[in-house]
Amino acid sequence: MDPQAADHETRLEADDHFALKLWLRILTCSNLIEARIRHNLRRDFDCTLPRFDLLAQLDRSEALKMSELSQRLMVTGGNVTGLADQLQDEGWLVREAVEHDRRATRLRLTDAGRERFSGMARTHEDWVVELLGTLTRDEQRLLHGLLGKLKLGLRTPASPAEGSGAGTPARSRKPARPRAAPPARPGRAAAAVARGPSRGTVTPIARSRGKVRP
Repeated sequence: MDPQAADHETRLEADDHFALKLWLRILTCSNLIEARIRHNLRRDFDCTLPRFDLLAQLDRSEALKMSELSQRLMVTGGNVTGLADQLQDEGWLVREAVEHDRRATRLRLTDAGRERFSGMARTHEDWVVELLGTLTRDEQRLLHGLLGKLKLGLRTPASPAEGSGAGTPARSRKPARPRAAPPARPGRAAAAVARGPSRGTVTPIARSRGKVRP
């Protein structure tokens, strides 16, 4: 290993460097789990993850408006409409009018749709249990608690000082280098006087009230 590269690494803060590694590890694990679940849903139920997420939201609630689903799933209303059209055609859900709001539409699982999703949800839970089976129950509880603490800290709004970088330790800042003032340049008229008349000199024209005259 290049000793010069090792020296560059030692310049980093130990906590910051490990925090970056930890974040990347969390992100990687999340992506791996999601990819496995996407594959299993399509293989066993011919279902996509967005469809499953929408059905799961309706299964937890009696009924939800399209706008509420859009907020919970963090997708656009157009995406929810497209999924709802497909699921309605397949008999999973029905649309209902919202009283006192003609522009709103409420979605509700049909009895058949709720029963079909119940079996899918149980299988989905078994997949998650299997995927996290590398950790013991105590390790899972410990990780759950630590991530909960992290989640709470991330949801705490940053103060203006933190957002603007005012809270950055002084040792991490590099003082700005003073810049030398550029040499003063003489005006064009003064420069012409200093040079004196010469061949090819262009006589300046006078400008008055927006009109150009020779």
